Amino acid sequence: MAGHRFHHSKAEKLLNPKRRELIAPEEVVSLLHISERDVVADLGAGNGYFTVPIAKVAKTVYAVDVQQEMLAFLQQHAEKEGVENIAYILSDVTATTIPSQSVDQGLMAFVLHEVADREAVFAEIARIMKPNGAFLLIEWEAVESDMGPPIHERIPSQQLMDEAKAAFAHVELVHFHPSVYGVIVKHGHQ
Repeated sequence: MAGHRFHHSKAEKLLNPKRRELIAPEEVVSLLHISERDVVADLGAGNGYFTVPIAKVAKTVYAVDVQQEMLAFLQQHAEKEGVENIAYILSDVTATTIPSQSVDQGLMAFVLHEVADREAVFAEIARIMKPNGAFLLIEWEAVESDMGPPIHERIPSQQLMDEAKAAFAHVELVHFHPSVYGVIVKHGHQ
């Protein structure tokens, strides 16, 4: 059962400084080794908490979100920060218009637990990633914490690892915080 989609009216809440204690965007930039040559996808970009800092380093960022209001909020956020290398894509994360094998690194942060068909998401990630690309899935660990969705909507890290291993050759688990983890997936032929 998929969780409830985060409502765009709470977009400001997603820029809450407390989130930095859980995971700072700079950690993602360094973990994925994002450089000025890279094309990066942010699937379920929301308000741009990760998108804007990544865009300041990367060549181009595809910001995908299913809610037009979120993309509008993100665009305002990017304009305030003077960021102009973001392509805004209104789309479901399982079927984007991002060209095949065009993405060096990608990110999907706190979105997967809201998606009913995770296999379709993995297939889309595999399609858009370059052969040597890396993609980071960030999720809430299935523990009680004062931020994040209710525990029954969370995906335990071991479960997500197992699901990802069925779709990708290389899967690695990283912990950012006791309640936040990441799974890095890569294609096999490197």
